[in-house]
This record gives sequence, structure tokens and C-alpha cells, in this order.
Amino acid sequence: MKRSLNRRQFLDRSKKTSLGLAAGVTLLANARSVWAAPANDKIVLAQVGCGGRGSNLAAGFVERGDCVYAFTCDPDINRAKGLAKSLETLQGKAPKALQDFRKALEDKSVTAVIVATPDHWHAPATVWACQAGKDVYVEKPATHSCWEGQKMVEAARKYKRVVQVGTQNRSAEYNRQAREYIASGKLGKIHLCRVFNQKEWGNFPQRPDADPPPGLDWDMWNGPAPEARYNPTLHGGWHHLWRYSGGDIANDASHQLDLARWLMGVEHPKSVYSTGGRFNSQGAAETPDTQIAVYDFDNLVMTFELTLYTPYMLKISPQIRESLTEYPYWPQCATRIEIYGEKGVMYVGRHGGGWQVFGRPKNEKPVLIAEGNGKFPDPEHKENFVQSIRSRALPSADIEKGHRSALLTHYANISYRLGGQKLTIDPKTEHIVGNPEAMKLFRREYRKPWVIEEQV
Repeated sequence: MKRSLNRRQFLDRSKKTSLGLAAGVTLLANARSVWAAPANDKIVLAQVGCGGRGSNLAAGFVERGDCVYAFTCDPDINRAKGLAKSLETLQGKAPKALQDFRKALEDKSVTAVIVATPDHWHAPATVWACQAGKDVYVEKPATHSCWEGQKMVEAARKYKRVVQVGTQNRSAEYNRQAREYIASGKLGKIHLCRVFNQKEWGNFPQRPDADPPPGLDWDMWNGPAPEARYNPTLHGGWHHLWRYSGGDIANDASHQLDLARWLMGVEHPKSVYSTGGRFNSQGAAETPDTQIAVYDFDNLVMTFELTLYTPYMLKISPQIRESLTEYPYWPQCATRIEIYGEKGVMYVGRHGGGWQVFGRPKNEKPVLIAEGNGKFPDPEHKENFVQSIRSRALPSADIEKGHRSALLTHYANISYRLGGQKLTIDPKTEHIVGNPEAMKLFRREYRKPWVIEEQV
């Protein structure tokens, strides 16, 4: 029988993942041996991936005033040039646009790279950047497979690099307050945490192979994935194709799963089970549009629920993200977390959604016990990365934390792809125990030359 999770157990099992403690852990005893420049000197960056998220990140770093871009890199040279032109307006000098980001890694003036590629490129770009002596900000999900995450952590530690994952919720003060509220015991014993990702994202048709658009190096964009001719379905629908991503549990829910794991102070699950389906099967999408996963931790069950046919579920609006007083309508918040304690239920919303705790209703009316709020912590996350570069402290969303959160995605997808098999996890190796079929999905086969070597 499972025992309750008390305050002492919570603090003990989560102390290693505390943002406050992590801020005091440095990669090198002498930080100035790596970053000896005065604090007012600008950090030189290279952007890897110049699409919507990459462009947004680049503008945000330049607008800080202490960062400057030397390179914009994208297999689609038109995207790289377009972002370079936009950054010229912001920073006064145009970065050099490249199709092959490896050329930027050769430039010794570059301090860090910002990786905002499709998921299948996150790990190779990060590992190669670490090997080149660059710090890295890599977008979520951190990885495309379990094995990749292990290699990314190994590379970051071996080359003493700062690697920040783009899970901004870990840099929010109001989320730290929610975590402290749980740790204090005010919510009581907790045995159930539910994580949701619900919205509308329909299927899409399979289109015929074609020639790649002018300016696109398709071979590099396809990268480590199996060889294939250019196809607009592959290029545009990659979020829902196993060769490039893991579906919306990877794309969007990676934020909620990471935040829930941090709030609950848990590391590796003991077992994982997932079921669901691509019920709107008229199209090319492979990943599920309906998915449920169950994660079994000591004293805690965490569940994940996904629907992609529910337009009445609302992602947190920009208005709420930027408000200090407004909260989502929790029953139809598409990206909520529900934490059930014996003294109340806590609702948590990512990216500025804040948190609220409710007790037993009175006269059928809600009874609010506690709450906390703050704005979307994207600027704070960039600040944390920049300060970690200068101090050599581990960042708030260090790659090891991002890797362990991504494991929740991968384990669930492996279970789902094997027809709902229950997976038993070895926390020391992170391997799936007694299941060779599942371990075949633990890593991918890399297409040369886009390979992460066994020894990084």
C-alpha cells in the first residue's frame, strides 16, 4: 500500500531540483576561466532555426541590449536572410545568414547558440555546440528520444556548458511560490496530479513528393531522419510524424509535464502506461489526437490527458498572460494542471496562468484559499540563461531537468506505439526493464552524416 507524501518526503525528494539550490551550483569552480568579459560586454549569439519561434527568441535576446547576433542559420536560406534583415534593424548590423549552422560553431567569437529547430534536430545541434565550446538555449521538447537526452546531459557536463531548455515556467516566481505552498504541507497529502493538453489541431492530407522550394537544403532539414524525397506534408506536418516529433504531448504538453514534475518534486516514474488513438484517421498524421498516460511514482499517480478535437478548450490568452489579477476559467483551460491534496485542489496554468487553491465549496459557491500570479516568464527565462552564461551557474531549466521531463513524453509514446504496454523503468539507467521491443524505441537510427556519436 502506498504511503502519503508528507512535507519531509517532498523536500527530500525534490531538493536536488530546487531552482534556488540549482542557482548555487556552478559548472566550474572558477567561472572567470570561461567568461572573463565585463558584465556590460555583449554576448555573441548564433540562431539555429529561423522560423516563428526562432525569430521571436532572436528579437527578445537582442532587445535585452546585452546580446548581439553574429549568425542566423536555417536550411531555408530565405528564412535565415529574412531574420538577419530584421535583426539588422534591431541591432544596427546584420548577422551573416547561413544554411549550415556548423560554420557558425567554428567562429570563436560566438558564445552561445539558440536552437529553435524541429525536434529531431535539437540533440545534434546541442551536442555539437557543446563540443565546439558554446553554451546553448534549446527549445522544448529537449529531445526526440530518451537516448538523445542522455547524450545531451553528458556533453553539457563533459564540456562544462550551460544548456538551458525553453521551459520558461521554471523561471517564474509565482510557480516557485506554488511549489513552496505544496512543500509547506498546506495542500495536505497529495496522491494525484492531472496534466491536460486540449485544443483543436486537425489531420492533414498526404501530398505527393515534389522538388524542394528554392533556397531550401532539404537534405539538411531532414537531417538525422530516414532519407526521403522532399514532401510538403513532411515539411509542414512534422509535429505529428514520428520521424520528426512525438505529437502534441511533445510539442505543447512538454511545458505542462515539466511544470508538474517540478511542482511535485518527482524524478523518474516507476512505470508508465499510455493508450489512445488517431481517431481522425483521414490524413497523414501518425501521432494520437486522443491520448491518456499514467505515470506511477512513489506515493503519487500523475496522469496526462490529450485531445486535439476540442476547440472549446481555451489556451491561456495574451490578456491573462500579461495580467497580475486575472486567472483562466479552469474547467475549460486547455493547458491546466490539477493537484489534489487532502486540504484542497490546486489549479495551475502555464505561461502566466498563475495558480489558485480551492477548498470545499460553501453553499455551492467556490471557496478560494490561496492564489499566486505573474506574467508570462519568457523575459525572466532569457535573463536566467544570460546570467548563467556569465556566472557559470546551472540555469533554472538545466538540460538534465529538461531531459527527465522529456522522458515522460517518450515513455508514454513508446507505450502507446506498442499498443498500450505497461513499461517498467529502471531509474538508474532510465532503461525500460525486460522489454527489448520497447528499448528499440529508446533511441533512433541516425542517417549519416547527421550522427550523434556514442562517445560525445
